[in-house]
Amino acid sequence: MKNSIKREQSQIGLNSAERENFRTSCKKYVEIPVEVMDRLVTNRCAEGSLRRDPMTGKITFRAYQRQPRDRHERVVCQLENGWLKESPLRYKFYNSVRKDLGRRMVNVVMHRELNTAMEQLEIEEILDNV
Repeated sequence: MKNSIKREQSQIGLNSAERENFRTSCKKYVEIPVEVMDRLVTNRCAEGSLRRDPMTGKITFRAYQRQPRDRHERVVCQLENGWLKESPLRYKFYNSVRKDLGRRMVNVVMHRELNTAMEQLEIEEILDNV
């Protein structure tokens, strides 16, 4: 960042004394919008980017305009070691089993959970069609 500021100052034609004045004046003021200040006053986070306007020399803060994701997932069934969810486009199956059970037991437990989830899914489909 220092190099880019020096490069801009040399292109403008500032000498070293003017550069020092320019550098201190840039550090004093940062323009922050009112909405961001409200977030900061209430101790909430404000993510964004600091930019220096090359024409005016002022540093401005622009907050990111992030929108929350709309996740419309419905839990079809809660399993012993996981869950089965339904989203608008997919079915999501999650299962977590401890390693110390051994490979054979993990295989049995995962198949049992998957069969339980599939049975529940079939029951839901039958009920939806009735």
